[in-house]
Amino acid sequence: MNAMAEGVYTANLKQALTGSRNAEFVWLCNFEVEDQWATHCVGLPTPKVSATTALVQRMEELGALLAEPGDHLLLGAPIDRDYRRYIEATGLGMPAELVAEGAGGTSAAILSSPGLVRYLRGLADRGAYLMPMGTARDEQKIAETTGLRLAVPDAATFERVNSKIYSRRLAAESGLRVIPGHCCETVAELRTALADEPTPQRPLIVKDAYGVSGKGLLVLASAAKARRLLRMVERRAQATGDDSIHVVVEDFLPKRFDLNYQFTLSRDGAVGLDFVKEALTVQGVHKGHIMPAALTRAQVNDITTAAAVIGARLHADGFFGVVGVDALLGADGHVYPVLEINARLNMSTYQGRVVERYQADDGAALAKHYPVRSRQPVPFTAVMEALGDLARPPTAGAGLLLTCFGTVNAQSGVSTPFDGRLHAVLFAPDRPGLDSLDRRVADALSGLSADGSATAEEAR
Repeated sequence: MNAMAEGVYTANLKQALTGSRNAEFVWLCNFEVEDQWATHCVGLPTPKVSATTALVQRMEELGALLAEPGDHLLLGAPIDRDYRRYIEATGLGMPAELVAEGAGGTSAAILSSPGLVRYLRGLADRGAYLMPMGTARDEQKIAETTGLRLAVPDAATFERVNSKIYSRRLAAESGLRVIPGHCCETVAELRTALADEPTPQRPLIVKDAYGVSGKGLLVLASAAKARRLLRMVERRAQATGDDSIHVVVEDFLPKRFDLNYQFTLSRDGAVGLDFVKEALTVQGVHKGHIMPAALTRAQVNDITTAAAVIGARLHADGFFGVVGVDALLGADGHVYPVLEINARLNMSTYQGRVVERYQADDGAALAKHYPVRSRQPVPFTAVMEALGDLARPPTAGAGLLLTCFGTVNAQSGVSTPFDGRLHAVLFAPDRPGLDSLDRRVADALSGLSADGSATAEEAR
């Protein structure tokens, strides 16, 4: 299920979206695009956190390993030269970097960069496509301003199909197994959804329609918390004269583990299941993936069927592109195939070319990030020194590949010390081997000193 022919992952995506495996893509990995889609929605009365934090923006570098040589990657800051040489040495290749420095995120910076806009017009003249993580207002304006053809649908379509309310309704109307819950678009509907008061033994989960990675999510484990939330929502409605709210309320379902699966929906409506992975999450926050998922053939068949059903509905509603679906395997052994539909590039999407290159047919892989805390910027050479022999690219289905370095120093200057993340994909013959390699990598990185260097003894 996870084994792929080398070198076909991104080419297959291009074929599905453009009809040509050799299409020239200009990639724009606009993480947390959900914040733009949520502009017209009323969510939970919780503090709003900016989506364009330095760390989130530097995650756009993950696109360097999804893009093919000959493609282009739009960035807010250049990729570290030593890291780029490290990737090039693997033979995976790297896209050309197009850097737009400025405030407000990469998309806004592109639009305020006349020189870059002119360059993109030149790419458009030779037939290049704009491939965003998801299309919102700014990405659509980039396409219109430069003449680049969008490889995916417009902003209105993305906004329509990425709401959690849309996901629940699609699943219920299609006869797919759903977690008990409610879609709420008014205060009255929320009041009804909370009438069956939660308890510590049976909590309720409330999620914003466009919440992402743990933001816009509340766990209500008591009747008092449910009443408090309802009072806050009612007071806001009275103050604004608007009783709208866009959330879903769901029962907390005992589970064996979370799942993430991805399929590619072609322009002509064809559905191709790309992979199924176990998703590692903590309080709704993404932490990584394990491949392959420990599922029976019947459970995989349930997911394959669900992908076909979801794909048909999405295509009827005007969507085509990459579709990631969060699901879970319940404690009862049943697959619940739709927690939410993320009709955009997903974290697991960025692992595709790396996994097809290095994971053995019967092997295992783990995608995750490691925390790095430092008082000053950490050079890539220090990371390599700390890892020692572990830094060698994988061979024979075993080893480690670093997939994003820019997030290590993204918060430098924001606070002292600052927290960074080093993204990687680990490969081993089996899960015990993954666990062992994971511990060795974590131990090696803990040897990084507070000033971002590694002593010779620590590197060993």
